[in-house]
Amino acid sequence: MDRCIVLVDAGYLLGAAASLLAGEPSRSRITVDHSALVQGLREQAESETERPLLRIYWFDGAPDRVPQPEHRRLRVMPRVTVRLGALTRSDGRWAQKGVDAAMHAELTELARNRACSDVVLVTGDGDLLPGMMAAKEHGVAVHLWAVQAADGDYNQSEDLVAEADERRVLDRIWITKAVRAKELGGTCAPPPVPRPEIAAILSAPLPDSGLARPAERSGDESEHPSAGDASRNGAEERVPAPKGGVPTPKDLAALRAPGGAQTVQQPTTATLRWSSDKGWVDRPGIAAEPSEVAAMPTLAQLTTAEQRWADREEDITTVGGDPYEVGQVFARRWMGRLGEQGQLQKLSGMYPRIPHRIDGELLRYAARFGLLAHKDDQIDEHDRYAIRAGFWREIDVRTAAEHAPAGD
Repeated sequence: MDRCIVLVDAGYLLGAAASLLAGEPSRSRITVDHSALVQGLREQAESETERPLLRIYWFDGAPDRVPQPEHRRLRVMPRVTVRLGALTRSDGRWAQKGVDAAMHAELTELARNRACSDVVLVTGDGDLLPGMMAAKEHGVAVHLWAVQAADGDYNQSEDLVAEADERRVLDRIWITKAVRAKELGGTCAPPPVPRPEIAAILSAPLPDSGLARPAERSGDESEHPSAGDASRNGAEERVPAPKGGVPTPKDLAALRAPGGAQTVQQPTTATLRWSSDKGWVDRPGIAAEPSEVAAMPTLAQLTTAEQRWADREEDITTVGGDPYEVGQVFARRWMGRLGEQGQLQKLSGMYPRIPHRIDGELLRYAARFGLLAHKDDQIDEHDRYAIRAGFWREIDVRTAAEHAPAGD
């Protein structure tokens, strides 16, 4: 068949791009426009092979082979098929398992069935050499593409390079059409608006906890305290208090008197139900949430079948899956369908506590985006901070807009 097919080893392509643009192979150091990247691969393949594209196969690893946000975006794009191997962590490093074997099987099967006349391989792994040789024996022309190496040397197997029919290097100019390096210390979204009342609580000495105060923390956490504050409603019963980090809900509750005064005292006898991604945990602390807030409807209760379908479509095609962004998207939908906007003012006064029914739904929604830490199916602590910070950011924006003077 006079068609071309592109097989992409995403670990090689994006890792090499990160090395070239950011100086290290960590994909977390780059931002990828997958739509532009796929379009660039298609145009380059059709131009070089002078054949129309049949399909792009995107091979990547994922924890437990669960599609991540980028995989969900890719697999709904025209002419793109996603194949996932496992992603495992060993000695503090992530490693793909099964990706090379899947590429080898796909390459030999396509060649055997004469599904194409030309195949483009974007990879550097020498394990694909037998598959490349088998494809050539079936009359398929094999084009091997490399990403420009940061040090100017080869970043591909020399045997693979020697066996290819045609070779091309995707240089920095080509790569930067769809990939860019993240700025160090940059954020994916504006930081939440600081809350003076919470900052005052956190600056008070903690009762017999030995926890570090926010000013003692390093990095971005000390610069954006409200991103951490927004997580205080999510603590697991079985998770001990951190020795040198953000106070737990129990620690915060111990700092407040029944009337809300910011004072250092032991927890009251009242019981507060703190929400978490695994359920509800009763903690000693301040009084339970007001009935009108506790009775707020969930997003699921406010969403019609048509809206649910549209939400899933948006999640797949446009929501990137950054924890902060996930919290913003959820809050935006929930507020837009709530109707009684006066309830938001009551909710805002409860900061940083999200009503436990809403908070549980928020964390379950976040789990769809692969934000689980894959250890006991929990969401990473810092991801929970960011998810709730994004939620409160949207609440702040909406309530500020409603109370802005007319004409502003």
